Amino acid sequence: TNKFKSKDLFKYKENGKSRKLNYTHANEMVHHLGLGLLKLGIHSGDRVGILADNRIEWFVSYMAVLSIGAVAVPIFPSSTSDQIEYICDNCSATAIIVSNQFQLAKVMEFKDRVPSLRHILVMNEDFKSDDLAVYSLAYIMKEGKDFLKKNKKTKCMEGIIDRIEPNDLCTLIYTSGTTGDPKGVMLSHMNIISNIVDAIKITGLNEKDVLLSYLPWCHAYELTTGLMSGFTSGTTICIADSVETVAQNLIEYKPTYLTTVPKLLEIIMKRMKAALDKESESKQKMFEWAVNIGKEYFTQNQIGKAFLALRSKYKIADKMVFSKIKEKTGGRLKCIVSGGAPLPLEVDLFFLAAGFIVMEGYGLTEAAPIVAVTMKDDIEPGTIGKPIPSVEVKLAEDGELLVRGPNIMKGYWGDPEATNLAIDRDGWLYTGDIAIITERGNIKITDRKKNIFVNTGGKNIAPQPIESVLSQSQYIEQVILLGDNREYITALITPDFKQLEQLAELLELKYDKPDDLISHEKIIKAIKMDIDRLQEKFAKYERVRKFRLISSPFTIESGELTPKMSIKRHVVERNYSFLIDEMYNVG
Repeated sequence: TNKFKSKDLFKYKENGKSRKLNYTHANEMVHHLGLGLLKLGIHSGDRVGILADNRIEWFVSYMAVLSIGAVAVPIFPSSTSDQIEYICDNCSATAIIVSNQFQLAKVMEFKDRVPSLRHILVMNEDFKSDDLAVYSLAYIMKEGKDFLKKNKKTKCMEGIIDRIEPNDLCTLIYTSGTTGDPKGVMLSHMNIISNIVDAIKITGLNEKDVLLSYLPWCHAYELTTGLMSGFTSGTTICIADSVETVAQNLIEYKPTYLTTVPKLLEIIMKRMKAALDKESESKQKMFEWAVNIGKEYFTQNQIGKAFLALRSKYKIADKMVFSKIKEKTGGRLKCIVSGGAPLPLEVDLFFLAAGFIVMEGYGLTEAAPIVAVTMKDDIEPGTIGKPIPSVEVKLAEDGELLVRGPNIMKGYWGDPEATNLAIDRDGWLYTGDIAIITERGNIKITDRKKNIFVNTGGKNIAPQPIESVLSQSQYIEQVILLGDNREYITALITPDFKQLEQLAELLELKYDKPDDLISHEKIIKAIKMDIDRLQEKFAKYERVRKFRLISSPFTIESGELTPKMSIKRHVVERNYSFLIDEMYNVG
């Protein structure tokens, strides 16, 4: 902070008014809160949850927890009370910092069941609680500030910071596993710092840059690539008002750098194409011509063969079409980093054609999280580029991508068995993704070894535990969830026809044969109610939004089941692609 002192660290809005926070003031807030936490009795190594949307107090809380040697445990604000309880109980959290009354209510539901949880701090001051364990964050900061006034020469914070070792536990991020219960990924200070250093080296992020941050800071991707890399490099971080206002915030803040998930880029491209449909045929042809010229120019430029005629055409395309796209992103955006989910090739090529540098990254929470990224001067669309400087990769015999480096986690909290399965004796992390190395030396992910979905918002979803809960419905024989690289979760269900017939009798429905029941409105409504009841405790993004009933069960003979009776997802997806497309409104 000494280097950047009066420079703006954050730009944001509070009650509709524009605000700024410089590095010096942010440092003071962190110092005061750190002292306040110490006064509250929070010690080095204690786990402290942070349950809030992106805001100044999130950053201050995170840095204050770290500065006293405690361990920050970021939690998605969309988490249910049960999910928050599991995390707090699993890591024996001493305290949790929440944003508002809504999040406080979730914690109060289970507080008495987690004996380690002694303190709850609330960021908003308008909360109501008569519980003695609940404080306002501002009060704890004031306590720290008053302590500093009375002990002006105290260097206790500096002393604590000096004692923190690179390998000490820094943060604990819970990630969905295939077996259901989330696992706490233990990341050390060194894990995260090595990743930040590499990220800054690759992107060239510096104090002249402006970063728009809209992805949740509780996710390892935005925490490292956006927030911490921006803070470390002296960048001004603009906090988006919400996901819905990103388009408006791009024009407002005019960022030079954006970290995003593919979904946003997809939306921008679709909106432009939809707006174009209302234009004249000549304008549509001009747009199509420009995009084709852009793609050709990008390809030729990569190999240094963009000759004069092509360059001249590109200048026209840029003036007539691409300049308007750039205006919609604020006009200064020089680098887009996409991660959290695979970037569709069509979307990647569209933005590359328009003249943006699109760096597609790949990572895992277990790797703090960056493993590889497409380098600015060697962008091969459809790949995730090369490993970042301090990381090495290799392919196992079955093609699984293995990763090793100073960014690899210390292990899973309280789960040595899972840790040993994930990391071998030589320090290689097994990613669960199948990859190939292209002729240009870039990594291309071809398949997912483990059945974990990553939706287009970058959220990890383990389908098996959800499937097992839904299977509890009396009407459901078999269920398969879909949603990898999709916006929401859907399901294909083979029903229990005996139960359907009983239900039909109860509802006094007329039908010729049992198969007729799978498309009957009242049957579907009853099953939907049952599904909604069963998935009540899941986070919104884990819930089935649409489903289809199918008449024949999955069998070994049809190739849809393995001999162990496990469903072969790829076979089912191929066999029922028409129903799946219908649920996602494709075609």
